[in-house]
Amino acid sequence: MVAPPDNDVIWARALHHSHNGSPALTGVSLGVRKGEVLAVCGPRGSGKTTLLRCLSGQTLADEGEVWFDGSPVHTLPPLQRERLRRDRFAWVGPEPGLVPELTVWENAALPLLLRGTPRRSAKATALEWLERLDIGQLSRHRPHALNQAQRQRATAARALAATPGVLFADEPTASLHRTDHAHLLRTVLAAARSHRITVVLATHDPEVAALADRTALLLDGRRVTSLTDIAPEGRAECSLSV
Repeated sequence: MVAPPDNDVIWARALHHSHNGSPALTGVSLGVRKGEVLAVCGPRGSGKTTLLRCLSGQTLADEGEVWFDGSPVHTLPPLQRERLRRDRFAWVGPEPGLVPELTVWENAALPLLLRGTPRRSAKATALEWLERLDIGQLSRHRPHALNQAQRQRATAARALAATPGVLFADEPTASLHRTDHAHLLRTVLAAARSHRITVVLATHDPEVAALADRTALLLDGRRVTSLTDIAPEGRAECSLSV
């Protein structure tokens, strides 16, 4: 087992993973520097979500290594991986995933409350992030009273309020209209950069990938140097080179 480079907060080596016998990742290696925004780009089905799930400890790769802050993630027992995800990582997916019984501010404060942060302090931090994402006025509402874009902003506030070491964003604006999509992404990435939060962002959209500091390209579960794919519905996928 080889230790990762000192300047990589996340480092993966030779990841292989299959779903029901079909390869999802084949020998993928990459490193992500502290405070960097890395876009993992590729067409649908290229293995982006699987890679993010392996990097975040949600899924154990069939083969290969994942390291965070110089410590191996792939050898941690389940309880310690769960604690790592709770305390050091955050996740924003294409759907909000808010707790319907909680108010918006309680949802945003939830990771802090689970860590044992006093309720008043957790609420103040949650409200600050909801304001930054332009939904502070909705803090006492429950998720069902919000539209899709507002719910996704609340999810982003929940992720950022916890000040994670790494924010994993898996197509976080896929369900949003173009205007909401651009505003949310720019706000989240600006906030992450100002707080030195590392971001690993999965996307098939070249405009989204262009907001990142660097791009890693996937095709059929492998790292590649360029993509020229066109989506079946006619929308251009990532067409970038590194």
